Amino acid sequence: MKIRPLQDRIVVKRLEGETKTKGGIIIPDSAKEKPIEAKVVAVGNGKSLKDGKVRPVDVKVGDTVLFGKYSGTEVKLDGEEHIILREEDLLAVTNA
Repeated sequence: MKIRPLQDRIVVKRLEGETKTKGGIIIPDSAKEKPIEAKVVAVGNGKSLKDGKVRPVDVKVGDTVLFGKYSGTEVKLDGEEHIILREEDLLAVTNA
């Protein structure tokens, strides 16, 4: 897949959600929530500032990030679900 997001946008792919609870109960697909954790697939150049300079994005390809539940735009690329969101929609970078 070749994609290059513009400015401070980031393309992420959701990580698989839990299929079992800690007690061993299997969660059916209809009851699962979409995970808010994702792997960064592509990163834009950065945000253009008023003085014409570009502030680079703080995350890099391969980082695992957390984002808001309703953030971004879902798109299908090469038959796989991805999300395009702005850097400001990211909540944290995890060490997973």
